[in-house]
Amino acid sequence: MSDQAVVAEPHPLTDQLSALHHFRIYADIAVVVVVLALTNVVAHFTTPWASIATVPAAAVGLLVLVRARGLGWTELGLGREHWKSGAGYAVAAVGLVLSVIALGALLPWTRPMFMNNNYATISGALVASMIIIPLQTVIPEELAFRGVLHGALDRAWGFRGVAAAGSLLFGLWHIATSFGLTSSNVGFTRLFGGGLLGTVAGVVLAVAATAFAGFVFTWLRRRSGSLIAPIALHWSLNGLGALAAALVWHLST
Repeated sequence: MSDQAVVAEPHPLTDQLSALHHFRIYADIAVVVVVLALTNVVAHFTTPWASIATVPAAAVGLLVLVRARGLGWTELGLGREHWKSGAGYAVAAVGLVLSVIALGALLPWTRPMFMNNNYATISGALVASMIIIPLQTVIPEELAFRGVLHGALDRAWGFRGVAAAGSLLFGLWHIATSFGLTSSNVGFTRLFGGGLLGTVAGVVLAVAATAFAGFVFTWLRRRSGSLIAPIALHWSLNGLGALAAALVWHLST
């Protein structure tokens, strides 16, 4: 017998199964991205009622779909073993955002950036921050992007793929909601103007800012292993921002 080790040839069926497995992973990603794109169009360019339920319904539907495709609760950031670490990062994130927002609302040169016409009353800001923002925006978006999309991308490309593709897609997701950014915000209108140039500037700024935010949310999701942390940070940016806007309007009138 030869002293050289005999290297077994891989069975053709093994290669075929591996290729099929990779195809299914990429197919899952494609389905998730297409559903998110269609959801965005329906939510923002059809009837007003569609904007209320479309995103939450799509997030739940995508969760059911990827669970059926084999993604586990831990892959989706919903595993019980990471609840404690997620809560710890959540408290730290909310505390940091609260400090930054308070400072920004107090400084005269940044205060106009908080004067958003959508939150001109304290009662409206309270309803928005405690009900509308978490149920219609924060939780569904985090479930869809840092849960479903994160889990699908991680299987294909690892964390680098999640950070790059996931953050970019999250930025592009906010194009539709950024068209009126400069016209509804006093500070941005003063800075960029309210015409076409201002609208384009608002869209570019919103996409860049939300892509960066998406990267931070993704890092928190990876670091804590839980959706609790990015949900808390996302809500604090939107919800506390709405309350700060109402407070600034109240003090300015």
